[in-house]
Amino acid sequence: MAFVTLDIKKLKSNFDYLDKLFKKNNIEWSIVSKMLSGNKIFLTELLKFDFKQVCDSRVSNLKEIKSINPKIETIYIKPPAKRSITSIVKYADISMNTEFETIKLLSKEAEKQNKTHKIIIMIELGELREGILGEDFIAFYESVFKLGNIKVVGIGTNLSCLYGVLPNHDKLIQLSLYEQLIEAKFDKHIPYVSGGSSVTIPLIFQNLLPKGINHFRVGETLFLGTDVYNNTKFKKMHSNVFSLYSEIIELIEKSVVPMGEMGTNVEGECFEFNETDIGETSYRAIIDLGLLDVETDHLEFVDKSLKIIGASSDMIVVDLDENKKKYKVGDLIEFKLDYMGIIRIMNSKYIEKKIAGALKI
Repeated sequence: MAFVTLDIKKLKSNFDYLDKLFKKNNIEWSIVSKMLSGNKIFLTELLKFDFKQVCDSRVSNLKEIKSINPKIETIYIKPPAKRSITSIVKYADISMNTEFETIKLLSKEAEKQNKTHKIIIMIELGELREGILGEDFIAFYESVFKLGNIKVVGIGTNLSCLYGVLPNHDKLIQLSLYEQLIEAKFDKHIPYVSGGSSVTIPLIFQNLLPKGINHFRVGETLFLGTDVYNNTKFKKMHSNVFSLYSEIIELIEKSVVPMGEMGTNVEGECFEFNETDIGETSYRAIIDLGLLDVETDHLEFVDKSLKIIGASSDMIVVDLDENKKKYKVGDLIEFKLDYMGIIRIMNSKYIEKKIAGALKI
């Protein structure tokens, strides 16, 4: 069975780096745990770190988090579905909202559960994902403030996730001004101006982050050391917290060009081959990993001499060329994973999850 590992020491190093950065700049931050897909082994290790809040976009993951540490504050980070209201109030201390009718349902359910449910209202700043429009936000807040069992604890925005709109200084100044308007008009304190995410971190180093932005939601940079704004890596952070291992289950020298009448493969693709390759051979390894688990575009070999030449639902074929490194059946092939690769792998029930350091590989 293929398996993915999480190096808890490297993750803790990344956490300490970010925690120090945010504390230095008087910023509170929440860990976005959705990359862990509710995996209890990994969540248990993560929740040993010293932090206040954890965010996720799946109620089932928040339920798992609360079962491990009932005291941790949980945030549901997408507009709630009406059919999930009961469980969101039960397992999320805070939710991010854009629909007044949904907030009314949260209010009623919070009353039933004898709770005060906290919300962050999301504002549209150009990314065109979730968020109420700027011309509507005063009236929206006014209506929400009248509801019982609801406490508005923040104003927030999402940028870069859908179209890649970057969170520049001007956009975040706009978010800060919205918060100031709300506080001035309604004489209410709004604790969180949640305009920060992984993509916003470089603005701290450039001294371009408005002082009003005091809350970040960070997942990708924590787990991958990614400078999302510049599409690179932070030099002082680890990019290999996750590693994927897959076993060679066949290794045979075979023809480079397939033989027979050509049709389409399982993905509907047609292939063409150079006539000059007819008669050529190479060593081909099959590994116990497939498209059911991950798309090959999100895999990177640690051994740069290897190359993926095809994949089906349950197997990937790797070109070893002359096999100069003497790979054999039973050997493990190691991969690095990007953001989407980790999410796909973590959601595959066929991939075992292990904490690095306890492995004999």
